[in-house]
Amino acid sequence: MSVSAVAFDLDYTLAVPERDRQTLLDEATAAVGAPRLSRETYLDAHRRNLTNETREAIFADLLDEDEPSPAALADAYRETIGDALVPVERVEALVARLRESYRVGLLTDGPVHAQRAKLDALGWTGLFDAVVVTGTLAAGKPDERAFQAVIDELSSTATETVYVGDHPDIDIAGAHAAGLRTVQVTDGEPAEEADASVSRSALAAELPSLIESL
Repeated sequence: MSVSAVAFDLDYTLAVPERDRQTLLDEATAAVGAPRLSRETYLDAHRRNLTNETREAIFADLLDEDEPSPAALADAYRETIGDALVPVERVEALVARLRESYRVGLLTDGPVHAQRAKLDALGWTGLFDAVVVTGTLAAGKPDERAFQAVIDELSSTATETVYVGDHPDIDIAGAHAAGLRTVQVTDGEPAEEADASVSRSALAAELPSLIESL
């Protein structure tokens, strides 16, 4: 069956922060006078709060009552990431090219305000045919329901849809289990569930032909 739709992950697939995430988290906590939080601790709380409007619930899990408000830290972290986020080279042209042949969507994990703010910062609010943020859903990736949500938005089927992401478990194994074809963005060994792989630096040049080969 031919491909009718392509869906992308956002973070570390189409856009990458100029500074590492621990540094960005440190900058945000310092800005509001909150204690330092490790990236690992933050990610644990993030996984517990994939279906929320903002990061406030994430930081509420990590801050004591006498510390700065979770809302203030959520705002500071969103602004810090937005200032640091840069698109992968020529990715806007890539999406425009793909939209000439396919419906193209975005499926990204996280709170709604946080992920929409990234799209605003990148100038990508109209770049895709459909955008699904798991903060609006009952479950985030790698749950099959998350992938089904973007398939539905693209008026496609799992077997007609290619998912492009970087994380071997959350993106690639999750999409594969949901029945989608998969392309992993990686500079290392791809996951066994990946139907194809491409380096981030070659994404714009090589992805269209990879999709045609699937």
